[in-house]
Amino acid sequence: MFPTLSLNFTFHKSGVLNLRKSQPQNSTIMEENILKEIKQIRQLLAKLVGTSELPAGQKFSKEAIAKAAKEFKQLSVARGEWLVDYHINKVVKNAPHFRPERLLIEKFGFTNYFKQGHKYYFNRKDLVALNKELKERNINLEKYAALLEDKAKFEKSLKSINLPKGTKTKKHYTIPEGLMDINHKPYPAPSEELVMKELDQLMEEYKKFDLSEYIELYESRSHAFFKFEYLFDRYLKPELKKQCKAWCFKFNYANDALKKIKEEKTKSVYV
Repeated sequence: MFPTLSLNFTFHKSGVLNLRKSQPQNSTIMEENILKEIKQIRQLLAKLVGTSELPAGQKFSKEAIAKAAKEFKQLSVARGEWLVDYHINKVVKNAPHFRPERLLIEKFGFTNYFKQGHKYYFNRKDLVALNKELKERNINLEKYAALLEDKAKFEKSLKSINLPKGTKTKKHYTIPEGLMDINHKPYPAPSEELVMKELDQLMEEYKKFDLSEYIELYESRSHAFFKFEYLFDRYLKPELKKQCKAWCFKFNYANDALKKIKEEKTKSVYV
């Protein structure tokens, strides 16, 4: 019940109405009730976060709240609401066994997780939703991880093509004083038609020798990946394996060259 507010009023000689409010008699009782309820709320909160046994000054300290949050997370993990990183493949069946958390966070922008020590914990509900979408898109995470690794190795090999044997990427050196303005423009890039012609020839080989049995094409058919089955690898003819790997290198090289040519054309338009 809210206290009633009584008003006294008089008329001034000028005709202006003067209002005077009188303090409610039960205002002191109401203040005492409010303070009592606030105290009860604090006691309930202390029980909720598990700090009711601590001294009054420590019940809502940062350390106490952090400890309660940690215990709540552990309880949630025990209930199965959060899944540790090495159990991700229990929900996402074809997740890679090695560092699946890195793939989910870096490539899929997964944000509903927390880290405790060296372990990552992922929200089960969101993992289930992700797994459903991956199935709809026909994406095998283990294959995707292998593709990313293969691309990284290929790009690394391209960077090292012009380096002589034994050259280390990190050097200790001193540039002579005054040495500058020594440069040259690279020779003109090949025509787009020339690279496209090579890609057409490679695709003819792909169909002629039925290389789709051994090579997979990804990213809008712009990157080739040699299939690898550990238990069958010893029985594959060496010349066939060599042919497939050489085809993959030529195909990826040509596609990267084509991408570079198109980038240079775009730059020239805006220069």
